Amino acid sequence: MTTTPDALSDELLARIAGRAAGYDRDNAFPHEDLADLAAAGYLKAFVPASRGGLGLSLELVAREQVRLAAAAPATALAVNMHLVVTGIAAALVARGDESLAFVLDDAANGEVYAFGNSEGGNDLVMFDSRTRAEPQPDGGYLFTGTKIFTSLSPVWTRIALFGRDDTDPAAPLLVHAVVDRDAGGIEVGDDWDTLGMRATQSCTTRFTAAPARADRVYRRLPVGPSPDPFIFALFATFEILLAAVYTGIGQRALELAVAAAHRRTSMKNGGKSYAQDPDIRWKVAEAAIAQDAMLPQVTRLARDVDELADHGTQWFPRLVGLKVRATESARFVVDQALRVGGGSSYFAGNELGRLYRDVLAGIFHPSDGESAHATVANAWLGPVQRD
Repeated sequence: MTTTPDALSDELLARIAGRAAGYDRDNAFPHEDLADLAAAGYLKAFVPASRGGLGLSLELVAREQVRLAAAAPATALAVNMHLVVTGIAAALVARGDESLAFVLDDAANGEVYAFGNSEGGNDLVMFDSRTRAEPQPDGGYLFTGTKIFTSLSPVWTRIALFGRDDTDPAAPLLVHAVVDRDAGGIEVGDDWDTLGMRATQSCTTRFTAAPARADRVYRRLPVGPSPDPFIFALFATFEILLAAVYTGIGQRALELAVAAAHRRTSMKNGGKSYAQDPDIRWKVAEAAIAQDAMLPQVTRLARDVDELADHGTQWFPRLVGLKVRATESARFVVDQALRVGGGSSYFAGNELGRLYRDVLAGIFHPSDGESAHATVANAWLGPVQRD
C-alpha cells in the first residue's frame, strides 16, 4: 500500500509552515502545531483502527513525515519521537509481540510519548547506559540518571527510557520501561537554546529514583548488542523515520532553490534569470540528483519492515546506511540551495537559512558516521581481529 493518506492535508501543512519561522525565532515549542496534529489524529498514526487510531503502516507514516518536515522540520522532528515509540510498539505487535501494546492504547487515549535514550558521554548508545535502574520488590524499577535531547519536553506525558541494573555485577542488565511524567523524581530542564531545530525543545531530563511500574517494564536485556526483536523494531523505526524527516528538508530546499533561480536575475547575462545560468543550472541539477534518490530508499526499506522482509544480517547495515545517506544528502542539497539562493539566504529570517541550521542536527543523531561505517564494515568484512 503506497497511497498517501489524508492524515495531513495540504491546508494543515500550510498552516504549520506559516508558523515555523516564528517558533524558530522565539525558540518556542510549537503548541499550535501539536494541537493541529492531534486533532487530525496524527499522534495515533501507528495505532490500529481497532484500538482507535489511523492504523497507518511505517511506509505511509514515513511519507507523511517527509511532507511534514518540508513544512516545518523542527515540528516534524519533535513529533517523530512520539511516532518512534508508538511505531516500535506497532512493529512488535505486527510480529506477535504484545509487550508494548499498552503504548498504543496510551496513544489512543491522548498520551504523548518521549524517547529518552540519549545520554551525554555514552557513545555505546543502546548497548549500555549511565542511568541506574534499581529493581523493586514488586517488579518495578527506580531510574536515576540524566537523558539529553529529550524532544517534546514541554508536553510529553510518558517517557520510554532505559537504564542499567547492576544487581548481579557479573551479568548486568539493560532495563527498558515507561515512566509517567507525574510519577515523581523527574526534573525537566530549560536548556534548549540551539543553533537549529529549536522548536523541538529537546531539553535535558533528570531522573532521581523515578518509578516505573512493573507492568511498564518491557525488556531486561544483557549489556551489549542483542538479537531481541525490540532492538530491531527500535532501530528500524528510528532510522527510517529520521531519514524521512531529513528527506523532507532536502525536498523543501530544492523547491526553494528552483524558485530562487527563476526569481533572481543576472546583469552579467543581460537581465536573464539565473535559471538560464549554466553554473546555477549545474548546482540545481546536482541537488536534484542527490534528492531524487532518497524518497525511494526511505519508502522501500519502510515497506520491507511492514512486510516482515528478511534481510538477515544485512538489516542493520541497511538501516544505518539509510540514515547516513539521508542526513548527508540533505546537507548537500541544502548547501547547494543556499548557494543558488544568494546572499539573502544568509539572513536569520530566511527559510533557506533556517533549513541550513536545522539540517545540521542530522550529524548528531544515532547512528553517527563512525558507528554506521563500523556496522557496515563488520557486515561485509567481519569483525576486527583482536590480538
